[in-house]
This record gives sequence, structure tokens and C-alpha cells, in this order.
Amino acid sequence: MRLGLLGFGNIAVTLLERLSTAVELPLEHLSVLCLPEMVEDARDRLSRDFLAVSKTVLVGTDTRTLLSAKPDLVVECAGHGAVATHVPVLLRAGVDVILASVGALSDPDLDAVLRAAARQGGSRLILTTGAIGGVDLLSAIAAAGGLEVTYRGSKPPVAWQGTDAERVVDLKSVSQPTRFFAGTAREAAMAYPRNANVAATLALAGAGFDATRVELIADPQASGNVHEYAVTSPIARFSIRIENLPSKANAKTSVSTVYSILREIRNRVSPVAI
Repeated sequence: MRLGLLGFGNIAVTLLERLSTAVELPLEHLSVLCLPEMVEDARDRLSRDFLAVSKTVLVGTDTRTLLSAKPDLVVECAGHGAVATHVPVLLRAGVDVILASVGALSDPDLDAVLRAAARQGGSRLILTTGAIGGVDLLSAIAAAGGLEVTYRGSKPPVAWQGTDAERVVDLKSVSQPTRFFAGTAREAAMAYPRNANVAATLALAGAGFDATRVELIADPQASGNVHEYAVTSPIARFSIRIENLPSKANAKTSVSTVYSILREIRNRVSPVAI
């Protein structure tokens, strides 16, 4: 397999650490696209910790370099800006892309560009379920219409540091669960791009960005990242609560997000997909 990584942060590194659970190593080739200031660090880390992952490795800073390696599949884990800059080019070139930054699709213009690029290139934009479950059922019953979906995301205050939540509450002094956001999935994804990918995934699978209701909570008692949602439709009603352990390197990201990406890679190469 020839795998490309768009980004070389916490998700990408953890993915490489766990890759052997999804595919047989070594890969035929691994390509990494990262920011110019991260190139040397990426090369050092790859040569030091991931020699067994791939027969050959290429680190670059532009989409053309990534495409020159002829990847079979690219995993995006670099944020909304990288989605807009690089993913349309990859899709138009016929390369399938697994999207971790699902919240980027809350921008209707970017959503339209990505869909058009995939049609033009005959490729697919694959949205991971990330840290949430039950998306298969939600997506299935959405065809019946009449959906009502409400989502509640609770994380420790430290996971909301560096976001707009700091303008609403004093995260350092929060002593009980405190709601700092209530609105639509579109508003949540645009205001909290690194924290609301789950809300975006539920919106895309179900009632849409503007009909999915979202609450975001800073909870000092939370041991991890808690995702809860309830669904009502003419044919089914269900609710789900998932408590995810946060990534050690980034409290904003649940560890299960990486395993969701691994599942997509495994389904890509396995004779049986589930």
C-alpha cells in the first residue's frame, strides 16, 4: 500500500504507531505532507521511530510532491485550512482521501468544492466516524426524513483551552459542569473546529448542519471526552453516550479517533469490510 499523510501532528504520529493493527507492514511507500517548519522534525521522527513502517518515505510541503508519490490513499489530519488547500487537488487527481477534520464541511462553499472535485476525479472523500458511534444507523434512517438530533459534548476544561470557550467562562475556575455553547452543528463546527468534528459527523449523517442541535460543556469531573446524542425519527428512537479517553498528547482529541481512521484503512485493504 502507498499511503499519504496530510499533517504530522498527534493524530498522524499515533496512527503510525498503531498502523500494524490495520495493515501488514512495511508499507510499499509512505508520503508525509507537513508545514515547512516541521519538515526536519518529521524526517527525524520517521527515521528514528518508524523505520519498520514503510520501505520508502517522502516528506514534502506541497500537494504536488505528495501526488508525485502516487498514493493509493491519503489520510487528512491537519485541520480545516489544510482541507481547503490540499484535499480538492488530491480528489481531482483521483486520490481517495480519509477526512479527519469533518467539521471543515460546515463551510458550504468548501463542501461544494470538495464534492465537485471528487466527482471530477472519480475519487471518494471518506468521512470517519471519529469518536462517536451509531452513525451507520443514523445515516440509514435519515432517508425516512423527520429527524430530530441533539448532541452534547463534555470535556475537561483543559480540552477547551485555546478556544472561544475562554471568552465565555473562566476555564481555570470551573468547579461544576458548565455549558458555554448552545446552537447548531454548523455554528459549533465553525467556532470550535478542533473540538466539534463529532457534531459535524452527526449533522452530515443525519438532519444536516442547521437542524442538528449542539451543546458544549466544560466539566472538571469528566475523566475523558464524553459524547452524547439523542435521535428521534418516524421509524426509530435511540440515544448513545460514549466516554472516550483523551489522547495523551492532545486533550482535544479522543484516542478512538485514530482507531476510526485505522478501521477505514483496514476496510480499504481487507477482503471483508465492516
